[in-house]
Amino acid sequence: MAEPKAKYDRQLRIWGEHGQAALEKATICLLNCGPTGSETLKNLVLGGVGSITVIDGSKVEPGDLGNNFMVDESCVGQSKAKCVCTFLQELNDAVKAKFIEEYPEALIGSNPSFFSQFTIVVATQLAEDSMIKLDKICREANVLLIFARSYGLTGFVRISVKEHAVIESKPDHFLDDLRLNNPWPELKRFAETIDLNVTDPVAHKHTPYVVILVKIVEEWTKAHSGALPSTRDEKKEFKDLLKAGMVAMDEDNYKEAIEASFKVFASRGINSDLLRIMHDSCSEVESNSSDFWVMVAALKEFIANEGGEEAPLEGSIPDMTSSTELYVSLQKIYQAKAEADFLAIQQRVKSILKRIGRDPDSISKEMIKSFCKNARKLKICRNRPIEDEFNNPSVAELQKYLTDEEYSVAMGFYILLRAVDRFAANYNSFPGQFEGEMDEDISRLKTAVVGLLSDLGCNGTTVTEDLINEMCRFGASELHAVAAFIGGIASQEVIKLITKQFVPMVGTFIFNSIDQRSQLLVL
Repeated sequence: MAEPKAKYDRQLRIWGEHGQAALEKATICLLNCGPTGSETLKNLVLGGVGSITVIDGSKVEPGDLGNNFMVDESCVGQSKAKCVCTFLQELNDAVKAKFIEEYPEALIGSNPSFFSQFTIVVATQLAEDSMIKLDKICREANVLLIFARSYGLTGFVRISVKEHAVIESKPDHFLDDLRLNNPWPELKRFAETIDLNVTDPVAHKHTPYVVILVKIVEEWTKAHSGALPSTRDEKKEFKDLLKAGMVAMDEDNYKEAIEASFKVFASRGINSDLLRIMHDSCSEVESNSSDFWVMVAALKEFIANEGGEEAPLEGSIPDMTSSTELYVSLQKIYQAKAEADFLAIQQRVKSILKRIGRDPDSISKEMIKSFCKNARKLKICRNRPIEDEFNNPSVAELQKYLTDEEYSVAMGFYILLRAVDRFAANYNSFPGQFEGEMDEDISRLKTAVVGLLSDLGCNGTTVTEDLINEMCRFGASELHAVAAFIGGIASQEVIKLITKQFVPMVGTFIFNSIDQRSQLLVL
């Protein structure tokens, strides 16, 4: 493994060896290998996915040389899928690559079971009717699906999965799990052994801020009937207590305690996101429940019993001013509590698995450990079926986006990206695709937009003339700069889905390169 580790060193630091292992097992199907599809797949091949299958029935034309860097003059007249596949294979020979020279629309109609062999399908530049058909196929087969499309100076990315559970959501900002506002008995006992009034100045300035806060919290709650500081005045009074404990201006540990005092003010117990997951109907498990929901069921039992209305402890502590001896002792206390919580949940997982008729050891120790460590940050993502969104969007949200100055352009492009497919279905070409028909195409596209908005329940609403004119000016072109950006976003979301790390987008991502803006629409 020495060579792969060196090869993927930077990304291993982001998603770890287990994330990389998931990528290396992934089988990816790309539909259409124009600029958008090729750029998406390029990023994934460089990242070290297991295998790729490129589906495209078209031949390389001279026009492709200007926007697709994965074909050259020698490719003109040849299979585009074959040429792109050969180029991608050269980027990373560890990735297995094959191609099928067939139009994706034909494959979707003639062989829907074909897609069940893949981990994820990346569908680019598909029209609306093909998107709906493919979405149904992938949902039925439980295959991850992501749509991407670039069109002139705009484009979109849309994930479609029934349910995606994320254990390692890795939020940018999240409170350390130190339990300063609800310390367990062992932490309290450790704090009691330390005298904050010690006369030795070196010992005083090397008492960890965690200990200082635990002791001051104990003092405060005794004087306030068990309540934590909640009002502005009470929080100021609490900080004043900390300041009063300082005996010298250079005591960094007390400064850290004052800066970290907001962690004491946080409410006890579990957060609203976790509460919502625990109350989800899927947490009532049965024999075919996923491992994730089995662990959620165990978590519910733990919180109601051993956890004392708290999630399992993560077990890590941040760096802080402290003597080595006290820091190591504190670290061991947190690790011991985390291990005890893990063992309790592991036992409950085994018990639940046995109860629903499954192998008690079918969920690995590593998986349960990761679940416990990240229990406070769990996320569940569910995407509406494409057909549901297209035919029954939230009219209130539609109206809000169309009339909101902040979102009106993004919403306009969303409507226009759908309207051009209606246009193409009626006239066998996209607006502005042929010279000399611009004025007529603008009028026809305007009619398609009005009809689409009427079908969606937005009578009397329209898209600005400027956007309609721009859409016709685009002529259905794929510009490399836009395709590369859309491909970058799509590949990023693919990696999130495969590694089950970070939170994928829920909604339709719209890129407006005219104003250099990216926005997410949830309909």
